[in-house]
Amino acid sequence: MGMMIEVNEVVKDFGLIRALDGVSLTVDGFKTVFGPNGAGKTTLVKVISSLMEPSSGNVVVDGVDLEEDPVGVRARIGVVSHETYLYDRLTARENLVFYGGMYGVDEERVDEMLSVVGLEGRRLDRVEEFSRGMKQRVSIARALLHDPQVLLLDEPYTGLDLKAAEVFRNLLARLEDKTILMTTHNTERGLELCDSVSIMIDGKIVFDEEVGEVDVDEFKERYRRLTGSATHD
Repeated sequence: MGMMIEVNEVVKDFGLIRALDGVSLTVDGFKTVFGPNGAGKTTLVKVISSLMEPSSGNVVVDGVDLEEDPVGVRARIGVVSHETYLYDRLTARENLVFYGGMYGVDEERVDEMLSVVGLEGRRLDRVEEFSRGMKQRVSIARALLHDPQVLLLDEPYTGLDLKAAEVFRNLLARLEDKTILMTTHNTERGLELCDSVSIMIDGKIVFDEEVGEVDVDEFKERYRRLTGSATHD
């Protein structure tokens, strides 16, 4: 694997609102960051992916400092969000060809990735005809186009039915060579594949452990107590 994400004392302020409050974490494998809506999870992903500058602190990806070389960091990262940001009136293939052009990816790679996510038979169909789950599969194909070693997954299961969620989970299981940071508030899905877990509340990391050191039932109860929410949301 070799790739590592290091987040060091990152603060992000929006006026008087502090969305990230001294966040530090290391990702070397598959880490899931749990937290309720508004905890700062999406802001964290945006900072790591260079879509948003931190107010202070720094991010390092595979030894490359985000502030010093944001282009170098972006080349190492693929992002899958709960918002797919696909062009509905384009076909699945056209979406990927357009995006791949930014990275100099050839069309053979586009077809390969559509096959990986099981959409080769729908590659010429417009995205507007796709279910939520199919759109998310196009989104992960797009994220993998330039063969990044780091994947950032921001609430990727949101809006997926059980079948689509299982398809997506099986796709993730095949990406064990990647360094993955996933955010979610769903403990069932979030604990399935990761090897370390964190809990974020009000912009702070309040829990950070390896999965092997965590009792699942105790973790769910701790999460419920910290957030005041049901663990299956």
